[in-house]
Amino acid sequence: MNIHSADAVSIAAAVRIGQVSAVEVTQSALAEINARNHQFNCFTAITAKTALVDAAKIDEEIAQGNNPGALAGVPFAVKNLYDIAGLITLAGSKINAENPPATQDATAVAKLKQAGAILVGALNMDEYAYGFVTENSHYGATRNPHDVQRIAGGSSGGSAAAVAAGLVPLTLGSDTNGSIRVPAALCGVFGFKPTYGRLSRAGVALFSSSFDHIGPFARSVQDIATAFDVLQGEDQRDPICTQHLPELCVPQLNQGISGIKIAIAGDYFTQGVAPEALAAVQKVAEALNVTEYVIIPEAQRARAAAFVITASEGANLHLDKLQSRPQDFDPATRDRFLAGALIPSSWYLQAQRFRRWYGDRLREIFQSVDLILAPTTPISAPLIGQQTMILDGEEILVRPHLGLFTQPLSFIGLPVLSVPIQRPNALPLGVQLIAAPDNEALILRVAAVLESQGIISAKLAGES
Repeated sequence: MNIHSADAVSIAAAVRIGQVSAVEVTQSALAEINARNHQFNCFTAITAKTALVDAAKIDEEIAQGNNPGALAGVPFAVKNLYDIAGLITLAGSKINAENPPATQDATAVAKLKQAGAILVGALNMDEYAYGFVTENSHYGATRNPHDVQRIAGGSSGGSAAAVAAGLVPLTLGSDTNGSIRVPAALCGVFGFKPTYGRLSRAGVALFSSSFDHIGPFARSVQDIATAFDVLQGEDQRDPICTQHLPELCVPQLNQGISGIKIAIAGDYFTQGVAPEALAAVQKVAEALNVTEYVIIPEAQRARAAAFVITASEGANLHLDKLQSRPQDFDPATRDRFLAGALIPSSWYLQAQRFRRWYGDRLREIFQSVDLILAPTTPISAPLIGQQTMILDGEEILVRPHLGLFTQPLSFIGLPVLSVPIQRPNALPLGVQLIAAPDNEALILRVAAVLESQGIISAKLAGES
């Protein structure tokens, strides 16, 4: 078994039957990270000592005949805004590096460990999760494993790139306006943003509380479903999470898609986009025999409202530091936070009122459609340092527009999976599978069918 190309579920199965030990898997992952991370700059911390101790405990559990968990011996890493006991939670910032170490793991980290997964480190990101590029002025840019001259996307760039590079099979990121889905698409892996509040955010440094989600990156639908099932459950540390009842998705993956009504997002989601991104959506639609289009009304306004709310909430969260030490922020982050601090409160309130209206319109659409297809990003990965791109003959800024098609969906907390479309001799792209709140199982069932047909697949960088 090639540990570095295997998915998480396959590794766990091999560990459970004794084909390979958890310690051997962990040692191999750590060696790979030490040898190759410098090419991609995914990791900001490597937890080698604790990883090997935890791996030895998994092997001991197996030797005693105990169940080591669904992710036994699987190496994983998390965006560096998750609390890891004993490490400082950076959230991509220089300022946070002065904080004391976390005293306990984030709930999501603890749940993966309880399922037998082995934490091997923390991953690079845009400062305070405010960005789509992971070009961090403090910790450097994370490079796309498919072309190291290009961005990995953001803000969870380290999380997506680490999976695409084969350093680990499973990572966690966070998504406010597209920060899981954008890097997943650009790096050619699966990235899952469940329903808002479905998974606990306890122990996660937030950017915009009314938007922030957490979720996994992986190289297979089975891995995404397994991680999601492990991460579900009530958490008293996160009151929002207690409103959602767990529903196991892995047992539903093989149920097929008979009776599921699927449509393509039209209008806004077909404008200002490269032809190859639309072709990726069409490829998925043809595989599912989908020809119907739906119009999501006022998506452009939803995106504008999302900008207002996230900028306002993010600026408010960091206002004291913006006033006392603005020079210590990443310049790209600081300038947007300062702009957010100047937004009138009336704008914020109006954006929230529109948010309720927009959510009602989507609920109406989901009365007649179960799943919607849309591009994840308007283009494939831009070059590191690239400031602008041309779409429909218009030159526009890269940073804000990579979230063109993700922001109107996280705006109302919909569950979305970005699935990878591999293209021969070209950079990967992603397609979003979008459903009504709490319909994660339906999304994963459709994805499983597409994966079985070879329409979607996550390939490691360098694989043919």
